Amino acid sequence: MKRNLRVAAYCRVSTDKDDQVNSLNSQRQYFMDYIKNQKGWILVNIYYDEGISGTSTKKRKGFNSMIAEARMKNIDMILTKEISRFARNTLDSLKYTRELKNLGIGVLFIADNINTLDPDSELRLTIMSSIAQEESRKTSERVKWGQTQRMKAGVVFGRDMLGYFVKDGKLIINHDETETVRLIFHKFLNENKGTHVIARELQEAGLRPKRAGQWSNVTILRVLRNEKYVGDLLQKKTFTPDYLTHEKKYNRGHEDMIYLRDHHEPIISRQIWEETQKELTRRSPTNEQKSKHSNRYWCSGKLVCGECGKNFVSRKKKLKNGEVYKAWSCGSFAINEKVVIACVKFVITHIGFDKEKIVKELSYDIKTVLSQDVKSMDVKKLHGRIGDINNKKEKAINAMFEGTINKDDLKLMNERYDNDIAAIKAQLQISGSLQQNIVALNDTCVAEIRSIAGLNSKDEMLYRELVNKAIIRNDNLVDIFISSIPFGVRVRWESSGKMEKYNVDVSIVDVLVKTAQHGSGYAISIHI
Repeated sequence: MKRNLRVAAYCRVSTDKDDQVNSLNSQRQYFMDYIKNQKGWILVNIYYDEGISGTSTKKRKGFNSMIAEARMKNIDMILTKEISRFARNTLDSLKYTRELKNLGIGVLFIADNINTLDPDSELRLTIMSSIAQEESRKTSERVKWGQTQRMKAGVVFGRDMLGYFVKDGKLIINHDETETVRLIFHKFLNENKGTHVIARELQEAGLRPKRAGQWSNVTILRVLRNEKYVGDLLQKKTFTPDYLTHEKKYNRGHEDMIYLRDHHEPIISRQIWEETQKELTRRSPTNEQKSKHSNRYWCSGKLVCGECGKNFVSRKKKLKNGEVYKAWSCGSFAINEKVVIACVKFVITHIGFDKEKIVKELSYDIKTVLSQDVKSMDVKKLHGRIGDINNKKEKAINAMFEGTINKDDLKLMNERYDNDIAAIKAQLQISGSLQQNIVALNDTCVAEIRSIAGLNSKDEMLYRELVNKAIIRNDNLVDIFISSIPFGVRVRWESSGKMEKYNVDVSIVDVLVKTAQHGSGYAISIHI
């Protein structure tokens, strides 16, 4: 006895507007009636997506659910209106129809009269899919061109933000939030506060950001850099390079941006805006400071993935017991920092190297750093900062007389300025002390380095100096390259004993292989 054919249907509309939703309902009703009128067919489900583009299947939940059911052999045939409803991407169309065909499941495109189980279906499907994909590209270009013209005409694309509503393509001031915007600029420019401090103070004051759960330095920076608060409008900050994936990227010169000056009612004056941008530039870290930040860990830039070639980056997680779990990840996989340190420590303990050379190099670096610390405390600049703060105190007094601030505000500001002056004077004292004692400090550091060079310490300064590079592989292998050794050392690590989920206990087991060829030199493979 021939069993009934289990049939599913798929329909999709690319927007969630009312007329398209009605179209979706019509499509669903059409398939219900169509399947009902076929003898020997039973309806499995009608899968659908709304408000989703057809150029990619990644975000189409209904489509992916249908494919999952098909893979479990719960569907015999799939109906869809036309190829453009199934996918406007030729690659996706062929990929999924081929997979379904291998499972014995046909896809019937009703309007195109294509059944993928027919012998000539793939040729016809390829042609029709290519046409649908090209039409999608042309539509994308037309939409993009239309949006650009509207942007040039001043139409705002975006959503509500702190201080403004977006309604009918226009920015309208939200008076309930303007004081928060002005307060952020005032704290940054007039009170000389950093973004982290401003975020904390706003949070403590009970003020809430527009969307995020709490204020952060990033949120504050976005406000300070947003040209909309001075009445200007910059659009096309992001762009979509691929109409198939619809993934947005930051526009860093890839396309022309559209900047309209005095586009809408401002919240802050242009003078405040321009002074803020200058101050942001002044406070921005130099390339040297950025380099120091990126190398704040002993193995920053030294750990490389042997699988994908990417550099590992640090990841931290606080455990329930209060301990901090540190790992390094390349995106594909991660390695516990305890494993890395154990491997490095074992290698530098058992492989000979010129300790005295390392001591000299480290002592030279420390002397250089100490000298830079003294130079960074430029006495003239510190005195200049005291003068700037005194000028701000005078401005605050004038602001009180003008009625901009009250006496209580003036008192708080003066206290803060006095504290800043006291901190600068303390720096001046430290600078003088360092200049007098730099030689003694260097001798103390050298003595400490000699102690560390005994390798009884876990001091990361030593690891930073000794390790040139470590290649991490996914099969518990680590290739470690040490300064002053002409060859790499290959370590195979294993965790020993019963361990907690995050606290890996690595210990030495035995030496497996010696003299394994490694590049231009030799590697020692050690099982730990």
